[in-house]
Amino acid sequence: MIIEHINVYTMTSELPRPFAFSQQWVTRRSATLVEVVTADGQSGWGEALCAGLLEPELAASVLKHVITPRVIGRSVFDTEVIWHELYNHTRDYGRKGIVIAAISALDIALWDLKGQATQQPVAALLGGSFRQRIPAYATGFFRTELGDDTSGLVEEARRHRDAGFSSMKIKLGFGIAADLRAMTDIHDAMGNDVELMIDANHAYTTSEAALLAEGLKDFSLRWFEEPVNPDDKEGYRLLRQRTRIPLAAGEAEFTMYGFRDLLAGRCIDIAQPDVAMAGGLTAMQHITALALANGIQVNPHVWGTAIGQYASLHAIASTPLVNPTLCARGPIFEYDTSAHPFRSDLVTHPVLQTDGSVEVPTGPGLGLTLDRDFLDEHARRY
Repeated sequence: MIIEHINVYTMTSELPRPFAFSQQWVTRRSATLVEVVTADGQSGWGEALCAGLLEPELAASVLKHVITPRVIGRSVFDTEVIWHELYNHTRDYGRKGIVIAAISALDIALWDLKGQATQQPVAALLGGSFRQRIPAYATGFFRTELGDDTSGLVEEARRHRDAGFSSMKIKLGFGIAADLRAMTDIHDAMGNDVELMIDANHAYTTSEAALLAEGLKDFSLRWFEEPVNPDDKEGYRLLRQRTRIPLAAGEAEFTMYGFRDLLAGRCIDIAQPDVAMAGGLTAMQHITALALANGIQVNPHVWGTAIGQYASLHAIASTPLVNPTLCARGPIFEYDTSAHPFRSDLVTHPVLQTDGSVEVPTGPGLGLTLDRDFLDEHARRY
């Protein structure tokens, strides 16, 4: 299958009710999508993650002006070769950030096409599925207003539990006292029936994060995500020595080269690359091998559109356990519960959880069917 042309789309939707995490207020959801079309008319889809208020036109520009001219006429099966050629071409200015996100989008689309060509799900091409259903955790607990009232957070926890979730991730980073109050109230309401994780979105210094971790040491947290600045690898390493809570990070890291020091330095317990940001499915294989060699479990970050969700499910399905045992806990799927029309309406069959877990897609490629009418109505061809 030969790449004939590439369509790049940007999408933006203003939110009727903005929400906040520790770094900013989110007033809109955006997406950068790529459609790779082959000479025989097949389409593969990919996504460059637009986190927070990231402008979708940034990755779109890289896709159109840097990537497209270098891949037209290439075989969709050359994923490894194309990945390294694009990375090496952009190495001097694009080792992290938007350029790698754009490479991620193309790479996901190529894997989608490889699966369609072979009539195999992407997970099979990645080496097979260790699991057909994946436990899901509810990501939410964003703030719609700042203050001391935690009743809304407690009510949200009850809604997620009633919907079937037994694991939830709480957004923190709003001050140590406020975080401790929120976690105490949620934990008291949920008891031991629900597994909790926390995510500070790098709001704290190492010392502050250590104080928060000390206050939460008896909550049996599954992990403490992004406690400190992603550039502060030494801060992670020192914090890991000071707390029993497993540390997780990686959504703001890129490629195996970016993860190398984070993993080899034993800075974290759980690596969280995002398939739509860290370099695509090809890079996920690199990062996973590196993490396993260092005894660190991979549990991908997921916060994009339905395309990113589908790709992440294939990645998680094919991710080995770092320490296989009869009772080992495998990776768990991040189920974003915040408002995102491009997650729920972009495909004909959105990813839905049942009793706290989701099925791995079994159709060829990513296994998704894009809603073209929705795309035509909401997307702009870049």
